[in-house]
Amino acid sequence: MNSSMEASSAAGELSISRPSDNTLLLRLAGSWKMGQALPSANEVEKQIESGPGIERIAFDTKELSVWDTGLLTFVIKVRNLCSQGEIQLDSQGLPEGARQLLALASAVPEKKGARGETVRESFLSQVGEDAIAFARSSREMLDFIGEASIAFFRFLTGRAQFRRSDLILIIQESGAQALPIVSLISLLVGLILAFIGAVQLMLFGAQIYVADLVGIAMVRVMGAIMTGIIMTGRTGASFAAQLGTMQVNEEIDALKTLGVSPMEFLVLPRMLALVLMMPLLCLYANLMGILGGFIVGVGMLDLGLMEYYNQTKAGVGLDDLAIGLFHGLVFGVLVALAGCLRGLQCGRSASAVGDATTSAVVTGIVSIIVATAIITVLCNVLGI
Repeated sequence: MNSSMEASSAAGELSISRPSDNTLLLRLAGSWKMGQALPSANEVEKQIESGPGIERIAFDTKELSVWDTGLLTFVIKVRNLCSQGEIQLDSQGLPEGARQLLALASAVPEKKGARGETVRESFLSQVGEDAIAFARSSREMLDFIGEASIAFFRFLTGRAQFRRSDLILIIQESGAQALPIVSLISLLVGLILAFIGAVQLMLFGAQIYVADLVGIAMVRVMGAIMTGIIMTGRTGASFAAQLGTMQVNEEIDALKTLGVSPMEFLVLPRMLALVLMMPLLCLYANLMGILGGFIVGVGMLDLGLMEYYNQTKAGVGLDDLAIGLFHGLVFGVLVALAGCLRGLQCGRSASAVGDATTSAVVTGIVSIIVATAIITVLCNVLGI
């Protein structure tokens, strides 16, 4: 905004005088426009510091030719100096337009937090907020588990609403397509177990018991754990990303509007697929782990083929196999619930999908470790 009294090419000039002991008069002359070498408010600050007792600052703009925001910037800096030193600012000598703009700027309050000032919360406040968030998350998890159980019972009675084609597709994605990564990881785990056991058992000439070590470890727990972790990072994260994207695109809201239960239509097929596939994948992981131990036993320890086979057959019992399959069944439920829960809890932004995926993987792995500890303690109590 420009206000012109008469055209002038002279740069802005500032002269400071003291008409009285407690008054500082600022005379502004010439052109006060942005882009020119304008006087600084530091000169006014020096006068205030060198002359104690100043209680009032006034302006004289009779010789001012043209002005724009350059003048306003200077006046605002002077006003800040007055507020710091408790000095009265008399703006009557300024042009009418400048006074109106200053009044308008002063009428708008400063937005809270606009200066980026951070307030550190107290320790007790953080603990309280975390406790409330944990309680809310626990309640949501219990509600989700209850709804999933109801959907499963409706499936058993033949009243669940979902497409069988979706179930077959998810079974294929979480079953056959997961075989390559399960094969690689399980084979390497069997190799590692056999090699570590062989290093110690060779000291006593008992390398034949490598077959027992690998067979029992893989069949009883390691095969199921490694498969569960693989499926958490592969399938559980996929479930969370799929449902999270549907949440962002409001597709889940559309299902609710049509009267279709998202729990039955989306969660139930994924849960059934993993419940069916996880025990089978655990069996396959057991076989690949034993094969890895066999490679070390025959290739490194010079054990015979039938000797290793007979020792594995004698060491691994049906109770070990049953415990391993039970681990796989439980892990399938946990991975499906973790992925679907975090997916349905996803926010409405693209970054929320990534957060939901990460949370699904973390929740799934933690659930698998906790479930393994509980099952192991129960088996020890029951003497299995």
